[in-house]
Parts: sequence; structure tokens; C-alpha cells
Amino acid sequence: MTIKEAILKSLEEMQLPANAKDIYDYILKKNYFVFDGLTPENTISARLGDFIRLGDTRVKRIKQTNGTFSYYLTKKEDSINIGFIAPDKVLEIKKINKSSNAYDERDLHKLLSSYLKNANIYSKTIFHEQSLSSKDNHQKWIHPDMVGIRFLNLKSKTGLLFLKTINRADTFEITSYEIKKEINSDYELKKCFFQAVSNSSWANYGYLVAFEISDNLKDEMERLNQSFGIGLIELKSNPYESKILFPAKYKTLDFKTIDKLCNINPEFERLIEQIEKLMTAAEKYVKATEKELEEFCDTYFANDIEVEKYCKDKNIPLL
Repeated sequence: MTIKEAILKSLEEMQLPANAKDIYDYILKKNYFVFDGLTPENTISARLGDFIRLGDTRVKRIKQTNGTFSYYLTKKEDSINIGFIAPDKVLEIKKINKSSNAYDERDLHKLLSSYLKNANIYSKTIFHEQSLSSKDNHQKWIHPDMVGIRFLNLKSKTGLLFLKTINRADTFEITSYEIKKEINSDYELKKCFFQAVSNSSWANYGYLVAFEISDNLKDEMERLNQSFGIGLIELKSNPYESKILFPAKYKTLDFKTIDKLCNINPEFERLIEQIEKLMTAAEKYVKATEKELEEFCDTYFANDIEVEKYCKDKNIPLL
């Protein structure tokens, strides 16, 4: 187990925001890592700082009244009741040019699915070649590359059941993702952006995701985002350092287009069936149904070692 993994495992088990010393003491107590330096507590503090400095979305921090920081897992934010506290602002991303000629676009899907899983979003790749209309160019811009589903996190079972009863659509959100290796020019940006607009017309949110984005396109990205509501995500080789550059705007589901996608793509239809199955499951079957959905959805990385190996195997630049 690496130091980073020991920190993540400790925060998972501790359940509450903790400072560097508390995390260090917990790692020693559980024997998760053997320190060989003279200042192991400082090492923990530095690694925690790296999570924030590098924008690793798995960890957030809050500033205490004494000026020190306490850290917690992003996915635990709701359960530890600190959602109302503004997390420490992460540093701006400094763009680094990357070579993207040696890997396939679909190699990026597992990076995105891992980033989304950390935000408690299930995701599924939609293989457009499986569609009945795959040879019809007129249907070219209807298929999303990936679909994400986030279920509303209600602590009260009664509240969740009530919300299911009055309006099931309000118990989950569906997002469409259009994924690109690189966007280097204004022409490429507009072409990719309007493909994302078309492919996400049915969903609550639509995102254009790219691994390499030219710095000088930020103003145009902001203009397009404000005009059309499509969000933009910069994907990183460490998926937990990925960033939402511009958030997508919410819109209601277009059930007519969802029905059309179900009719032409069996994978998409099965995904919608899985969502419906989970939303209508009796309480005693919810966990089993949720596991079935997770097994159907895309896989994700278990740890940083897997991420690094995958990127090397797929020739994705490690930055």
C-alpha cells in the first residue's frame, strides 16, 4: 500500500474530517504504511497538500478556526454533514501540452468512469456501432459516448419513497458525455461542441470532455457554455485530478428522444431498464438491484497503481 492509498483508506474509515496528525496516528495504529523517514508526519501533510494542489477530487479540506486544515473524502461529504462548508479553493490548472497520437479515444472512457464514480455517478459507454442506425449518417449525432446516472441522496427512506411516488424523474439525474482526445482549434471546438449539443439534447446535463484542450480557447468555451449550456471537462491521466472547466446547465429529460435511443441502441435501452428497475425495486431488493446496475456499468480503477499501469499500457501520457 502506498502513502496515498493509506491516506485514502484511513479517511474512508475515520468518517470525520481529520488533520495530518490524526491521519498519521491512524495509519500507524492500523499499520497501513511503514515510514522510514525522520519526519513522517510532515510526509503525510505534504501528501495531503498534493491532493489539493493537484486538484485530486477524491479529497477536500476545510479550514479550522486555528488556521489548520482538516481533510475528508469528497464522496463522504453528505454523510458527515459538512456540505454547507465551502471547501478550500483549489489552485488554477496550468495547462501542459500533451501528445495524444498513440492511444484510442475509447481508452479515455475508463479514466472518465473512475472520475465519475468518485462523484457517486454510475457511467456506461454507449457503443454506437451496435445501433440499428449505425450506418445511417443522419443519425450520426444522436449517440452519446457515455451516459452518467446520479441518484438523489436522501437520508430519509420515507422521503425517498415519497419522491419516487410523486415523480420518479426527480430521484435521479442523467448526463450525456461526448469525449474527445484533443481540441486544438476554434473549428475543432465548435464541431465537437455542437456534436455534444446534439448528442445530449435528451439528458438533464450535457458535457464535452477532452484530454487535451488548447489554452487559447477558454474564452470561446465560456461563450458557448453560457449560450448553449453544455459543460466542459478537462480529463487527466490521473482521473481524480480532472476538472469541470465550465458546469453544464440543467434541463428536463426529453422522453421522446430517450425512447428513440432505446429503439435503436440495445445498450442504451438496457441502461434505461436498469434505472427503472432500481427505482421500482422493493426495499429488500434495492441493494441487489444496485449491484446489478454497477456490474452492468463501466469498470473503474481500484487504486493509483492500476491507473498508472493502464495509462502506460494504453500509451496515455502520465502527467
